[in-house]
Amino acid sequence: MPQIPLHYVDIRTFCYATEDEKRVEEALRTFLPEEFEIDRVESEGHYGDRILVLSARVENADDVRHVLSRLTDLESFDTLLDELDDRVTENTELFLSLDKQAAFEETIRVGDGIMLRAKVEAYPAKKEQALENAREVLERLRNRESDSDAAAERDDS
Repeated sequence: MPQIPLHYVDIRTFCYATEDEKRVEEALRTFLPEEFEIDRVESEGHYGDRILVLSARVENADDVRHVLSRLTDLESFDTLLDELDDRVTENTELFLSLDKQAAFEETIRVGDGIMLRAKVEAYPAKKEQALENAREVLERLRNRESDSDAAAERDDS
């Protein structure tokens, strides 16, 4: 894939006082390249409980490809493509909410707990152009993964 039409990808989750910080970090790392730095910011809930915000900004093209390649494992990838119009904003951002518990178990599923926001390159900076670019990169990635799977099956034969 010669070009990734994304400026960056932000991934964020909260670790509540009732959760194990290491497990929440593992869930977030499901999407990140190995040894990628995670930012930690402590916050406070309405009743004074501790909330830890874990986040990462991925800007390097190879690292962005890694994050996107994890999305090809999404159980409902075709649904993601169908809903793309609802997931891309007028500010050319792609939003996706992912299941934190499933991510801990290394399953990629739409759900609650991990927010992914990708800034889509679009010239001119219009939603329609961003939609086209987001769809193109996701479909190319899916086709590339499908080609890799087919090659692996041929090698196993």
